[in-house]
This record gives sequence, structure tokens and C-alpha cells, in this order.
Amino acid sequence: MATRRISSLLSRSLTSASSATLFSRGRNTSSLSRGIYKYSTATAVEAPIIPPVTVNHTQLLIDGQFVNAASGKTFPTLDPRTGEVIAHVAEGDAEDINRAVAAARKAFDEGPWPKMPAYQRQRILLRFADLIDQHNDELAALETWDNGKPFEQSAKIEVPMFARLMRYYAGWADKIHGLTVPADGPYHVQTLHEPIGVAGQIIPWNFPLLMFAWKIGPALACGNTVVLKTAEQTPLSALLASRLLHEAGLPSGVLNVVSGFGPTAGASLASHMDVDKLAFTGSTSTGKAVLQLAAKSNLKPVTLELGGKSPFIVCEDADVDTAVELAHFALFFNQGQCCCAGSRTFVHERIYDEFVEKAKARALKRSVGDPFKGGIEQGPQIDTEQFNKILKYIRSGVENGATLETGGERLGDKGYYIKPTVFSNVKDDMLIANDEIFGPVQTILKYKDLDEVIRRANSSPYGLAAGVFTHNIDTANTLTRALRVGTVWINCFDTFDAAIPFGGYKMSGHGREKGIYSLQNYLQVKAVVTPLKNAAWL
Repeated sequence: MATRRISSLLSRSLTSASSATLFSRGRNTSSLSRGIYKYSTATAVEAPIIPPVTVNHTQLLIDGQFVNAASGKTFPTLDPRTGEVIAHVAEGDAEDINRAVAAARKAFDEGPWPKMPAYQRQRILLRFADLIDQHNDELAALETWDNGKPFEQSAKIEVPMFARLMRYYAGWADKIHGLTVPADGPYHVQTLHEPIGVAGQIIPWNFPLLMFAWKIGPALACGNTVVLKTAEQTPLSALLASRLLHEAGLPSGVLNVVSGFGPTAGASLASHMDVDKLAFTGSTSTGKAVLQLAAKSNLKPVTLELGGKSPFIVCEDADVDTAVELAHFALFFNQGQCCCAGSRTFVHERIYDEFVEKAKARALKRSVGDPFKGGIEQGPQIDTEQFNKILKYIRSGVENGATLETGGERLGDKGYYIKPTVFSNVKDDMLIANDEIFGPVQTILKYKDLDEVIRRANSSPYGLAAGVFTHNIDTANTLTRALRVGTVWINCFDTFDAAIPFGGYKMSGHGREKGIYSLQNYLQVKAVVTPLKNAAWL
């Protein structure tokens, strides 16, 4: 799949015919003809669309079998559109983590996965990708139902990207090798790149399937076994995906999935003495706790992909209309629940007023509503906690003197919908300019020159990503090298590809996901030295 910007795909709406086919399962499709509400309270009066999918997997996956939690406990996973229960899911804790790690350890030490030819591992991962394609709509519907993101985004973008990632890592499986190293003397020296062992992985709720792929793809390609903990808010899609991976031929115990909560299941995984490697995606505060648990246990290496407060810099030569649209996408995509969201929009003072007016107008046109409805750009936030957190930040922006241009309140009276919100006259010392809000709140700041915006953009403790909008190649080059972030997008944003590495500077994390760099997270390098006698050459 060629590199592509997510926003370009978002503009391709489903046809009315495909929408009618999609939502005809078990419900009357007449509601599809209703207009898309934009910035209205229609969410309060329209009945939610019945998702075209059945929840079949709610147990833990341990040693190739779906099983109940050892305690017998379950917890509800909720529909963000309504706050109602979708299903009750097994609640794993320390005992279940122990069972899962034991299965993964046995599969690594005694099972076929690390011992089979890499080409065979590749074929299993490729079959898995084919199954993802075949179950595209089912996976997408679960993702949208559990998370609240637009179905078109799930079905047209994220599930295809999931399959692409698995094919990418399948391609790497039989291309991992060491080196022959010249030495100063009669020795044959080689390096071996060996699987690290049992990998513990903890994924977030904002992109459940993609984070599942980012984690298991490189780990499995390198021959490791995995214990993965899903986010308690979104456990459903990973369980279906794991079943498909076993249908593709994955041996028992190689992938184990435990749903549960951070303080119990997550902490047990991070501190487990028989886990050889840990990977975590989530908030910076939780990342610190995970790193501490890993260090205090067996000093296992940790990959961290954490929070961000990414600057989106609009230069004075920008085409304002195009810049407004890209900045809007950079912030509001996925309900603003994106670690690399362009959440600090820096605009040159020459075009600032025009930009603010047009950004306000674009936010007012944003379609918000039931994510299963065609043409919807924004669904609900993930849960009550995040919903209340976002509204608290909005109140702080008003109290601190920022200008609330539009939005700033709940949409409707059911579910976790928030009106697209735009602030102008934002100052660097305001909470909304410093903290990761993780919601549909655009903050627009004014700057005078490049030196100033570089200094202010780099003043954040985060360093995950940045966007630059300019026609001047010299300006682009200056900013690219000056910004202390892991990714800089020039005249684009959220351009993701399986081969492009992703990760942060500073408090945005350690290590890189995706691409060739991600393989390093799951390999050990061993040097082997053998004396040579009567060598014909050295």
C-alpha cells in the first residue's frame, strides 16, 4: 500500500448503495435517508443505529483457548453513543497474567514458533492478513461500536491498514539476519539476531486494532511469543482478531490476550519476572509507572509510545483555506483522541485573524453524530472520564482568558458527544496550551517569526510529532531540523505507512514503532567468536 494521508481517504465517503447494504442487517434502513446533523442536538432524538455485528468473544485467550478469568469476574464494555452495556468481558488479574505468561514461556521454550523456518512464520502472518480482509466489516463494526470512531474510518482506513501492517511484518520474517564481522586476528566473528523471548504488550483504547498490529507484528515476525493486555474500554476487536490469527495457523500459546485493568492486570504484566520485554502505548504518567515496574522487577527493556502536544505551524506564505482544512484534520481526527494530534496550532500574525475566522467556520460545519451513519466525521468520546476531562479543560480555557470561538459544550443529552471547539488568543502558559487534552479542542496561538515559533514549539515536555505548512523549502528545512520531535509532516499530517517509524523525543517515549526500527525492539544481538587455524585469509 502506498504511503497515503488519512485525510485523503476520509474524503471518500461510502456510496449510498454500500451504506444501505452495510446497515440492512437486522434493521430497517429508512433512517439512512435522514440528514447528517451538523453541530445540532440530533443525537438526543435519533435512535442509535443497530451495529451490524454480533459480539462472540468476551473471554481471555490463553494458550490457544478462550477461557474465563480465574476469579470468574467480568466487567462491562460500554457503547460511547449511549453509555449502555455492549457486553460483559472477562476481567483478568495477576493470576490470569501468570497463566498467560506461563503459556507464552512454554510456547517460546518448547513450542514450534521460534524454531520453525521464518518462511513458515511469514505464511501464517500472510494468511492472517487475508482473513482480516475477509472480515473487514465485522472488525470495523466492533471497533466503531466499542470505541465510537466513525465506521467509514474503521472500515475504509484502519482495518485495511491493519492488514497492510501484517503483510509488511510478514515480509520481514525471513529477512532478519546477523552479520559477519572482521576482527583483528585469526577469528571468525558473526552476530546472531535472536528473538528476545516473551514480550508483554499493553495497548490503548484510541486505535485498538492498529495498536494491536503495531505491537504483535514485529514481535511475531522476530519469533517471539506475546502476552497482550487490551484497554479496558475497548477489548472486543482484539479478541476477534486473535481468533482469526489462530485460524491462520498460529500455534497455541504464541499469542495470549488478557482483558483487564491497569492497576491489576497491567501492573502484573509490567512487573512479571518471566517477561523478557515490555511495550506500552498510553499516557506519559502511566508510562512512567510502567517503566518503574519493569526496572524494579527484572530490568526488562521497555518501549514507550506516550503522549504529545504536537505543534502545527502555519507559516505566513500559507494558502489559508488549505491550511485551515489540514489543521482542522490534524486536531479533530478520531474525535481529537490521537497522541500526535496537532493540538497547538501556531499561526503567523499576518494571517492569524483570517485563519481564526475560517477555522471557526470549518468547525461549525463538522458533522457530528452516530458513527455508524454515513458521512459522519466525529462520533462520541470514549467514556465518561474522558468526556468530563475534556469539558474541564474547556472551562479552564475560558477561565484563563482564551476566546471561545465556537463549541465548548456537550452535544445532545445522551452519550459522550462534544461540540467541535475552537479557542483563539491562547497563551503558552494556559493549561489548554500545555496539557494533552485528547479531545476535539483546537487552540490557536499567534507568532511573529521562525525563531520565536521554534522556541515556543520546543518548550513542551513532549516531542512526538509536528506539522509544518509552508511553500518555502528553506523554511521547511529550517523547521524540520529545529523541531525536537520524532515525526515532522510537511504540508500533510497523519501520513502513516507500515514502513515509516513512529515515536517520540523527550517525555513522548522511548524507541520506535513500525518500520525496520521496530524489529530492534524484539531482537537480542549475540556475538559468536570462533578461532581460525591455518586460515587462507582474514
